[in-house]
Amino acid sequence: MPNIFHLYKNAYTGLSRNNWLMSIVMFINRSGTMVVPYLSLYCVEKLGFSITQAGLIMALFGVGAILGAFIGGRLTDKFGFYDLQVGALLSGGLLFILLGYQHTFVTLAIGTFALSFCNEAFRPANSTAIAHYSNAENKTRSYSLNRLAVNLGWAFGGGLGGYLASINYHYLFWVDGCTNIVAAILLLRLIPRSSIKKVAAIKDQVIKVASPYKDKAYLAFILLSTLFGLCFFQFFIMEPVFFRLQWHFSERLIGLLLAANGLLIVAIEMVLIHSLEGKRHGLVYIIGGVLITGIGFTLLNILPPGVATAVLVVVIVTLGEIMSMPFMNAYWISRTNNYNRGQYAALYTMSWSAAQVLAPAFGSQVIYHAGFNLLWWLLGGLSFATAAGYFLLYKSERISEPTGQLLP
Repeated sequence: MPNIFHLYKNAYTGLSRNNWLMSIVMFINRSGTMVVPYLSLYCVEKLGFSITQAGLIMALFGVGAILGAFIGGRLTDKFGFYDLQVGALLSGGLLFILLGYQHTFVTLAIGTFALSFCNEAFRPANSTAIAHYSNAENKTRSYSLNRLAVNLGWAFGGGLGGYLASINYHYLFWVDGCTNIVAAILLLRLIPRSSIKKVAAIKDQVIKVASPYKDKAYLAFILLSTLFGLCFFQFFIMEPVFFRLQWHFSERLIGLLLAANGLLIVAIEMVLIHSLEGKRHGLVYIIGGVLITGIGFTLLNILPPGVATAVLVVVIVTLGEIMSMPFMNAYWISRTNNYNRGQYAALYTMSWSAAQVLAPAFGSQVIYHAGFNLLWWLLGGLSFATAAGYFLLYKSERISEPTGQLLP
């Protein structure tokens, strides 16, 4: 028992005060995460949209997210991360509330696009802020702490969201909007205004890779991350619909399953990352995580329908997430410097936003033409192929040094 206590203590030791405060802000923000996980179900169950229409709504969310991330990264490098985070949280909160009053396909589509633009503009600024408040020794754990806060909020919001959805879906929009606004106020009150100061280039200082768009290895990593995201997002977009329509689970049970994902991350991710970090190349852990995720999806076809199978799949996919995503963050941050971090963060965010475009469109079309079973087989196969791609990237990079550092 004392060993377990020290294991957890060591995992959380040495992180900066501002990163702890950022995590509090993120917890408040994500405690209201209810609209997006239930948006496809809301479109089908309450608004009477077809699965294809619901998929298009989610795809538009992804399009807005791509543009928001791109613009957000540019603005972060130009003006700093602090003001952009506050503005994105406030505008996103207001748009969540407004979105709850849109009931036609066109108005909901427009509102979803605008909301996702503001939401994703926040992410590059937030990622840059975490790096700014970290040092080389604790960057991966700092991002894991942020993920812990996000997922603890997700666990709370997902469970509460399932309960509220069973009463009235409209409550989801108000809670999600208000938590965004409260998070912005807390950020202003708890953390002093800060930004990265731009300085003139010093003679003989060289930025090895000035732009992420010229970093070929990083672009390959982004492509693979997009493919993995296409698979992973089905866990939140189409799997709840599958549980509801095929296995006839209640909204409350679906909410509890989504909450279990966040609780598992809170329980084990920081300790696991602290134990693994630095022992192997990060791409090795990413490969393992992607493979585990693929196995989780295929089990939906192999095991009999029921709560036990659903819980097992949630556990396996969550383990895949824990093994892969923190080291994905570590990979991109290792290639950056203060002059290009916002753009690197933006491109990484854009890869996940692109996955949000592809995932619902891909998932809904496969379901429409061939059913859920084929979708789970395809996701398993694509996950295995993506893991093979990461392996090739690892083989090509295992001897090379990280790029993007500012050298004397």
